[in-house]
Amino acid sequence: MKKSILTMTGVFTLVLLFTAQAFAVEITVRGKLAHTVEAGGWLIVTDSQKYLLINARRFQNESWFREGATVEASGETRNDVVTTQMEGTPFEARVMRPFAEGVSGSIAVAGEAPRRLTRVLVTGDSIVQAQPDTAILSISVVTQNKRALDAQSENANKSDAVVRAIKAAAGAGAEVKTSGYVLEPQRLYKENQPPTITGYEARNTVTVTLSDLTKVGAVIDAASQAGANNVDNVSFTLRKDRPAKSQALTEATREALDKAQAIAGALGGRVVRISEVQEANAVVRPIYEAYDKVQTMRAAPAQAPTPIEVGTLDIHSQVQLIAEVDTGQ
Repeated sequence: MKKSILTMTGVFTLVLLFTAQAFAVEITVRGKLAHTVEAGGWLIVTDSQKYLLINARRFQNESWFREGATVEASGETRNDVVTTQMEGTPFEARVMRPFAEGVSGSIAVAGEAPRRLTRVLVTGDSIVQAQPDTAILSISVVTQNKRALDAQSENANKSDAVVRAIKAAAGAGAEVKTSGYVLEPQRLYKENQPPTITGYEARNTVTVTLSDLTKVGAVIDAASQAGANNVDNVSFTLRKDRPAKSQALTEATREALDKAQAIAGALGGRVVRISEVQEANAVVRPIYEAYDKVQTMRAAPAQAPTPIEVGTLDIHSQVQLIAEVDTGQ
């Protein structure tokens, strides 16, 4: 009877072991190699867990296998293994390789020569052109007078007329706001003499943002007729830039991948995986049109409006990726 019980116990134990192995799931861990209190044992220490290498001897002859080295290993946890100290989860590595950014390494597989892996860093660039959907104008009223109060008062009257004219020409959807105001003395400099104040200059600057690009010339003309005498600049940009940026990002990524595949082919290998992708840059470059001190003019009704030609914007995108290239045995 005892023999029968022992036999059944042994069979049950074997069933448990085979069941545990049958449902084992392969995982990949990345961490640093470290000695363990187990006799001749090694650990892979990750940020959150320790894995006890039960087959460390397979890899100990590799040049990179040393304490403190960062490795990446694929294998199975072995819940059916019991060790003396149980320092870490028992782990049987099927594949192990050194892991370091930008450093070539190898994958060691038991019974096979290691495959050489080379990590390559490539950059992809792309420029996509798009039509702008927004215009931004900077328009100023500049007045001068011997007295500060007179320069300020004259500027206030002209600025009020200019703002009303701009709003009428730009329409209800435009945004008009004051972006700068300066009142400063004008000085005369003579050699070996202190500067003297000859008068005062007042400058009131408004920024106009509008989505109807066909009204840009009309806004400039209206502002000039109302008393504006300085158009600092006109720029065109893209507010709804997501589709254009996505297109540029896609093309930059494809170019980077093409470069990685070309390098792999030159090395006689192939890209086995992309380990890292990073968007380095994505810029929409506005178009600027400069206007230098446009003088006040009273345009006749038959005078042609100021012509404004809207060009295309450049959306620049840059992507960096790290590819792992298998260069063979």
